[in-house]
Order: sequence, then C-alpha cells, then structure tokens
Amino acid sequence: MGLSAAVTACSSDSTTSTEPQATTAKAKVLRIGHQKFDPFILIKARGGLEERLKAFGTRVEWIEFQSGPPLLEALNVGSIDIGRTGDAPPVFAQAADTPFFYVGSGAPRPKSSAIVVQADSSVQTLADLKGKKVAFQRGSSAHFLVVQALKKAGLAWSDIEPVNLTPADARSAFEQNNIDAWGIWDPFYAASEKQVGARTLATGEGLAPNREFFLASKAFVADNEALLVALLEDTAEVAQWADNSPAEVVEVLAPITGLEPEILDVVTRRRTWIFDPVQTEAIAEQQRIADAFYELALIPKAVRVQDVIWTPSSATSARLKPSAANLLA
Repeated sequence: MGLSAAVTACSSDSTTSTEPQATTAKAKVLRIGHQKFDPFILIKARGGLEERLKAFGTRVEWIEFQSGPPLLEALNVGSIDIGRTGDAPPVFAQAADTPFFYVGSGAPRPKSSAIVVQADSSVQTLADLKGKKVAFQRGSSAHFLVVQALKKAGLAWSDIEPVNLTPADARSAFEQNNIDAWGIWDPFYAASEKQVGARTLATGEGLAPNREFFLASKAFVADNEALLVALLEDTAEVAQWADNSPAEVVEVLAPITGLEPEILDVVTRRRTWIFDPVQTEAIAEQQRIADAFYELALIPKAVRVQDVIWTPSSATSARLKPSAANLLA
C-alpha cells in the first residue's frame, strides 16, 4: 500500500483537518532534480503534480542528472530544491556539510545494482578482482556495493585499482576492455546485459540494500512544508500506481528514456517503487554505509545520519504516517 493509503486514511477524519494550506508555500518554482530512471520521471510523465501545485501558485522545473553525486552538488549550491538518489550520495554530501534533509525513502532494491564483467572475462569470483581495474562513480550507490563486495571476498580496498567514471564513460571503457569490472545500477546495468552481453559477477543481494532516498534542501523545507507534503503525497500515489502497473510503466518510460521496452521490463520487474517516510531500518542502513566509508577514509569525517532526517510538524507527521503493510515489509 505505502504512504498514500495512510494519507487517505488520515485525511478522512472530519473532526481534525490536517490538509496543508497552499498559502503557506513561498516557492513559486519547485526545482526537482531527477535521473534517467527514477520515480520523478513517472511523476513528470503523469502530470498530476503540476495540477496539484496550481493551488500553491507554484510551477515545476525539472532538471536531469546522470547520477546522484552531481545532483547533490546542485542541491548544495541551491540549483535544485529536492532530488532523488541512491544510498551513498547523501552520505558523501553530509560529510561535505551539504545542508539537506532526508524526506522520504524507497524499499531495498538489491537486484537493481551489480558488478559486471565481460562475458569472456577471467574474473569468475569476487576474489578474482584482486589487482583489477574496477570502475564505478565515486560517491554513488555502486561505490558502496564495491566496498561490500571486496569485504565479502576478503580483499582490501588497496587490492583493486578503483577507476572513477560516470555511467556513460564507464560503459565506453567497458566496451573497449579498458576496465576489468564495472559497478553499476539500473537502467545502465540492464542495458549492459542486453546490449553488451555483460556478465553479472554479483548483485547487491546480501551486500547492499540499494535504497533510494528523496532529499530536500534545508532552506526549502523550512519555508515550504505544505508544498513538500503535496509533492510527497503525489510521489506516494504514483509509486503505488507503478508497483501495480509494471507494463504501463514500461509503456510510459520507453519514449522518454529511449530504452528498449525489453530493457525497461527487466528494470521495472527487479525493483519496487514503494515510497515512505524514512524509517528506523533505513536510517540504520545509511549509518552502516557512512561508517564503512569513514573507516576506509573515503569521507573526511564521521557523520550521524539521524541528524539530517526531516522531523515534520505533528500535523504533517499524521498525514505521512507509513502504512502497517510497509512497517511489516
């Protein structure tokens, strides 16, 4: 069910209205950072958010990023108000003192990320990565996946040659055999399987939960809680629709992303679109990621994830209470 069902239930109480007032929103433009394949793409395509925000006198500006790290950089300098990334980018951002809050999260998607190698590669196990060039984008969810994979194989970080590449550059390097392995996420992962014949060495299963997180600037949250709630409600509604309608999701995304329907079908079926407030389990997972990066000196200081979890007003908390189904999931 997810957040939207709980919102509906809370809103049905006729004695206590928790409906946010549109007049409390100050932003006249809501700048949303999104990636090639994430819930915000579906929200944009369905168009319901723009209609919902008319009551606030607010329009939406959509800005696309190839990955999470540059999206967080844009959030840091005030170029966007809210965005969605994987698990590692907000850890690096917090360590760099980026002023943001976690305002929502998804469910684990361990099958949506992987370390891949060429079909004829001599690398057959994670232990075989010793001495190899392993590409991933620094600060991305794939970064943590590689950290965990090496740990599982009993290898040290110094046992590999890390290569910091964007997904597009890594794909090129992979095709030209300039790297030995590639840590990547969907839809780039699925595309590499279909178009290049990449072989999966390991997915995130048992290694990295690969949750997605929704992150908003502190300044935006402080002045626009009602507007933020409207966005989160729309996100939850679209997420519920997407989970129930994978074939329709493929139909919507194919012309937008330019990806083959067969690739998008793989991507949609190995993930869930569940959206909820950030719960205790997700916070603990993020703290483990932060601690792992700090122990490897990959971030400059230790961070406490709980410090940047959004604490909404009591009325807003009632509206955003997660469903019992998700609490038990």
